[in-house]
Amino acid sequence: MDTAQDAAGGGQPLLRSPLHDRHVALGAKLAAFGGWSMPLEYAGAGVVKEHTAVRTAAGLFDVSHLGKARVHGPGAAGLVDATLTNDLGRIGPGRAQYTLCCDDATGGVVDDLIAYLYADDHVFLVPNAANTAEVVARLRAAAPAGVEVVDRHREDAVLAVQGPRSDDVLEAVGLPAGHEYMSFVEADLRGSPVVVCRTGYTGERGYELVCPAEDAEALWDALVEAGTPLGLLPCGLGARDTLRTEMGYPLHGQDIDPDVTPVQARLGWAVGWSKPAFWGRDVLLAEKERGPARLLRGLVAAGRGIPRPGMEVLAGDRPVGRVTSGTFSPTRRAGVALALLDAGVVDGDEVSVDVRGRREGFTVTRPPFVEAGVRS
Repeated sequence: MDTAQDAAGGGQPLLRSPLHDRHVALGAKLAAFGGWSMPLEYAGAGVVKEHTAVRTAAGLFDVSHLGKARVHGPGAAGLVDATLTNDLGRIGPGRAQYTLCCDDATGGVVDDLIAYLYADDHVFLVPNAANTAEVVARLRAAAPAGVEVVDRHREDAVLAVQGPRSDDVLEAVGLPAGHEYMSFVEADLRGSPVVVCRTGYTGERGYELVCPAEDAEALWDALVEAGTPLGLLPCGLGARDTLRTEMGYPLHGQDIDPDVTPVQARLGWAVGWSKPAFWGRDVLLAEKERGPARLLRGLVAAGRGIPRPGMEVLAGDRPVGRVTSGTFSPTRRAGVALALLDAGVVDGDEVSVDVRGRREGFTVTRPPFVEAGVRS
């Protein structure tokens, strides 16, 4: 996989997806994301059209910038369970799980990731692009003898098919579909191995497909050929962001980061509180017991205001927090946001957001902002 020069100049060269040439051929607007040059939107479509395709039919995303790491050897699952927050004992082989890598001293979120449990001696991890090296380094430092943590960030590709017709698209190319939410199946497409996991970051029914990087173009081409008659559109990271914001899914580096804990982010459901060990356990249990000083909540615009990250949130004239993610919701036709707010602010409260010097009214609410179809 080759690299592209950082368009901002002076930075590290951007990594290129194995599907870079496909994006260029489709007229993609490319942007730097997590150290990678990735498609933001495609010519002739745009964010809103791509977003709508996912909500009504199907969208195809290249998310090969996501990290990939394999933990294998006797005790591999034990290492993951003793370090990351969620309880691997809740699932069995062939299942995937959302989990968090927290700092042991502060409890802050170093990264959020998906863990694929193959067996006691094999776990596959999908961290965020910018955090992969850090997660791998921390796991390697904690690994007992015989357990190896292998960074496969550039060896594997990840494609996502999302939307109510995603099953039809996969079946049209001969890949398995219809398995349970957060489960995965090992398959073969024309001689190439493909792992089909029923996960996604859009709130719609969908799948993420992991394959060797050298086979990504063939997989992409097959999905486009089969999916186009079904309404499938290639989609960029712009639509991925509006889709996940409508669902209230956090983005690392905005809504969660090393200064935000799972308790503050209302991600306690992804913490195995009864486990004897995981990074940050003591500090997180203490925060949970006393109650956090701030919480991640949702905001819906009462008028035409469009919130953006960093904007101040006020209750009357009193600052109570800041927007962490904000956008125009194509589905609701209104501005929606995630914001870290003082714990005294509760769902149903009316607040205002300073939108470029204007006070715009918002209602505090609990996401998702649209009906979820991910489990249907």
